[in-house]
Amino acid sequence: MNFIKNNLANAFTLGNLFSGCVGIIHLFLGDYQTTAICIIISLILDFFDGFIARALGSSSNLGGQLDSLADMVSFGFLPGITIYIALLESMSKESNIGIYAGIFITLFSCLRLAIFNLDDDQKYYFKGLNTPSNTILIFGLYYAFKENNSFAFLFQNQELYLYFLVAISSFLLVSPIKMIAMKFKSKQLKDNYPKLALLIGGILILLIFKTTGIPLVIIYYILISLIFQKQLK
Repeated sequence: MNFIKNNLANAFTLGNLFSGCVGIIHLFLGDYQTTAICIIISLILDFFDGFIARALGSSSNLGGQLDSLADMVSFGFLPGITIYIALLESMSKESNIGIYAGIFITLFSCLRLAIFNLDDDQKYYFKGLNTPSNTILIFGLYYAFKENNSFAFLFQNQELYLYFLVAISSFLLVSPIKMIAMKFKSKQLKDNYPKLALLIGGILILLIFKTTGIPLVIIYYILISLIFQKQLK
């Protein structure tokens, strides 16, 4: 029984990793819809592994390391491959070295995860854009384009815009900008205004824009975090 208690959270983390690997495979196969489902599964498992570890009192250094390694694949390698495939589809010459630009997102995701592991300040806020949110932004743009041709300016023979997206994404991952984390420090309403603004605004964006709203929610998340910088601590 203790074995199950001590390793249930780790099983969720490994499930996140498995789902991320499957998502990458289907991304290479051109099955972006299955990749989207895999990302959702990884997000859910990534949320609940920490929740379960805290609830069962089974948090450990092993669990923390596993979590970062799983996130590196599901939320680090996957968005980098998304841009690689987008550039491959956009460019006429496959030999162009520029198709590998998306890997910089993977590199900076790795750097961000390493910084997070060593930073004790990020308990009630994130410093820089967290890797799951970055994945939703990058893949969400690609998914919206594939589904209803939204953000076509990014993906139709305009490599420069994709390079710019890579640069912005890489910067945000390791930036000193404080970002809202959905962790409640207290039950007082005034302490939770940023989280409420994010939650209500995010729901409205998804209801209005549907698929196109997926990356827009992350853009809104960044903007609302900038507005509430002084309250994030």
